[in-house]
Amino acid sequence: MSYLITQLVREWGFLLRQKYVVVLLLCSLILSGFAIYSGLSEVSAQQQTIERLKAADQSDRAKVQQKQNDAGMLAYYSFHLTYSQPSNLAFAALGERDIFPWKHRINLLAIEGQIYESDSQNAELAQAGKIDFVFVISALAPLVIILLFHDLFANERTSGRHDLLVTTAKSYFALWGARITVRFVAVIICLMLPFFVGAVIAGASGSEVVYVSLLCIAYLAFWTALSVWWGKNATSAPRVASSLIGIWVLFAFIIPILGDLAINKSVHSPKGGDIMLTQREAVNDAWDLPKSATMQPFVKEFPEFAPYIDMSSEFEWKWYYAFQQMGDLKAAELSKAYRDAAAKKYELAGFVSWISPPLLLQRSLTRTANTDSIAAYDYEQKIRDYHQQLREFYYPWLFYKGDPTKAALENMPRFESTTQSSN
Repeated sequence: MSYLITQLVREWGFLLRQKYVVVLLLCSLILSGFAIYSGLSEVSAQQQTIERLKAADQSDRAKVQQKQNDAGMLAYYSFHLTYSQPSNLAFAALGERDIFPWKHRINLLAIEGQIYESDSQNAELAQAGKIDFVFVISALAPLVIILLFHDLFANERTSGRHDLLVTTAKSYFALWGARITVRFVAVIICLMLPFFVGAVIAGASGSEVVYVSLLCIAYLAFWTALSVWWGKNATSAPRVASSLIGIWVLFAFIIPILGDLAINKSVHSPKGGDIMLTQREAVNDAWDLPKSATMQPFVKEFPEFAPYIDMSSEFEWKWYYAFQQMGDLKAAELSKAYRDAAAKKYELAGFVSWISPPLLLQRSLTRTANTDSIAAYDYEQKIRDYHQQLREFYYPWLFYKGDPTKAALENMPRFESTTQSSN
């Protein structure tokens, strides 16, 4: 045991005397730290935005309720904030939160159009994405591993020391194992230390931290093993490096890009704009149709309101909101096709990820952080469910109860968001 410790200490000293290795490790530490800082800042900004909007949402709705008594006017002018709260691990894997909207303000009008009116940020910034921890680990860390291990054997052969070292070494570990272990541990410390600090700040649970750590260490071990194996019998370090970089480009870029192109070509999907247009056309057309063309299909969905569909004037709010509902029904098939296609694409991308380790790690971490497309579509469904609750609250007042009292408005449904990660 003391001999192994001596070898490890010797290799640590040898590593610290190599300036390029120290610089490379410091760059890794700085890059990982920047990614964690960037992720924490983004999550903090999102949380502050949500809290600010929640306060404004309550204030705006209270003002509407003071000014309006009519049920239809209340439903029209009262907006309700919905949002997707970032999880405790979102700082490490922002995922799709910079692409898909994570906040909406909705009212009782047709919901599909409100969902697909994106509130995302500048399109060019969203396309560029953000440098988060999962990007550093999955895309950039393999380069650090390659630079640290590509010349492990070739340099010794080039300098003529290889055969002498092999002959005099007491064991394989004494010669190469200790050096590999020390470099690997150094990379792990530099890349993972900022994550541990960020996890404490963000309040991530111990199980989440352990799970993410195991995934990252296993991923880095894969690239270390590949680099060591590829260069084991090589005599030219540049040739080893160029080969490994080619493999990295294949895994990190070529396979995901080709896979995405193939998936998009094989899985056809309507666009969000098509859904919104279909819904709005149905709503606009309803103004020119006989009232029965709206009310009869409506009572098939809500038979409890069948006794109250008769109208005594040309315009009544119950008819107005009924054809808003019919607009959603008109777009329902397209909306379902859109969601089914998205689920199919995600499933197929999962198969592609098995031949692309960087993509596999990204999917695993964003799923754990609840920031992938699954989380985005779950949030969309929560909006639909909440909107349905609002309809169920307002419809009795619109059809037969009359104007709601202030006390009744206190029972209006409230949107609730969950922040759990998916482990």
